Amino acid sequence: MKTMTEIVMPQLAESLVSATIDKWLKQPGDAIDTYEPICEVLTDKVNAEIPSTLKGTLVKILVSAGETVPVGTPMCIVEVEQAGGAGGGMTAGASGLAAGDRAAGAAPAAVADGINGTRAEAGGEAATMRHRFSPAVQQLAAEHGVNLAHVPGTGLGGRITRKDVLAFAAAGGAGAPGMAPTAGQPSQNVRTTGLHLSESPRIPTIEVEAQTMSGREYFIDVTPVRNAIARNMRQSATEIPHAWTMIEVDLTNLVVLRNKLKDEFMKREGVNLTYLAFMLKAVVNAIKDVPIMNSVWAVDKIIVKRDINLGLAVGTEDAVKVPVIKNADQKNIAGLAREIDDLARKTREGKLTLSDMEGGTFTVNNTGSFGSIASYPIINYPQAAIITFESIVKRPVVINDMIAVRSMANLCLSLDHRILDGVICGRFLQRVKENLEGFNPDTKLY
Repeated sequence: MKTMTEIVMPQLAESLVSATIDKWLKQPGDAIDTYEPICEVLTDKVNAEIPSTLKGTLVKILVSAGETVPVGTPMCIVEVEQAGGAGGGMTAGASGLAAGDRAAGAAPAAVADGINGTRAEAGGEAATMRHRFSPAVQQLAAEHGVNLAHVPGTGLGGRITRKDVLAFAAAGGAGAPGMAPTAGQPSQNVRTTGLHLSESPRIPTIEVEAQTMSGREYFIDVTPVRNAIARNMRQSATEIPHAWTMIEVDLTNLVVLRNKLKDEFMKREGVNLTYLAFMLKAVVNAIKDVPIMNSVWAVDKIIVKRDINLGLAVGTEDAVKVPVIKNADQKNIAGLAREIDDLARKTREGKLTLSDMEGGTFTVNNTGSFGSIASYPIINYPQAAIITFESIVKRPVVINDMIAVRSMANLCLSLDHRILDGVICGRFLQRVKENLEGFNPDTKLY
């Protein structure tokens, strides 16, 4: 006996109320197994694959790619074989269409094309899956230096999965000649000054449509991730009255300390001891002294957070993610360095979970890694402020009426002027400055 069952948009996280279908991995007529991914979805925080909760045949897609729907919305209809004989197939099919039509009340008209499509067309679409790469696959390929054109795909229609990329890299396929993704990337650093840029920033890979508007213009599709970023930035910029301030810090002692400890730390911990770890420690200690910085505007009140959860802005090839270091005030410098390494790696590999992205109360942005010396960041809504750590640059400084060469950097702060004013933010920045300049050769990492 065959029955028709709907698969609905799952609740990916407690605070998540909707998600966008990015790409369907299965098409009407395809057989699916339990827990097999059927589509990729995008949220404001992470990308995720939705596994099937049923084993059967995909009959109808109710939500087309690019559409955003609330949690609980039926996404597709699956024909499930149950005990009781196949004689009821026609009846089940009829009821399934009825159910589908009912659910499709809010579905796009394009869904009908999926239902009426022939099996041959589905097979043709499956054949094209060989050349369709998910963001996670592209990120993994870039990380391992793998040319996707050489990777055998085991997914539907020869589609390349993350396991295929990892297996290919483990088998020695890394660095294959003729690798397309890196062919256009420069081999030299984009910046030659400053001290804490250890590798060339990734150059975004942008896919351009074949057609052009004119001889000097072309289209770039706005992806759901880019759309979510635009929406969030617009909300922050329009709802929060931003103000901005900057302070200069002398990091000469910190540079000496870090150079003294970084090699031993790498041998012991297996991760880089970055300047950012010291920056986070300085910020956390400053927030303890000025807790209003760790707050949220709530119309008729201001909510001050007791937990200090630092958001860390991490850039990927096509977006910026802000994973969160929970309870950062309970970690020492070594612990913060490990957290930074772990979250940055998970971001670039596309392995962040929703729990990694939730609960941030204050954000730190390491814009100095790109060579920036001053920036005007937009607050990570609904937090009260965001601080940037700019590039460390050697320059002459007057000390006791004498000129000395020191390692200097700027700290830039954007603040919600409904909550914070110049006096309190100046006090906060002064405290961060004192903390950073207070690091010396006797500072302990553990």
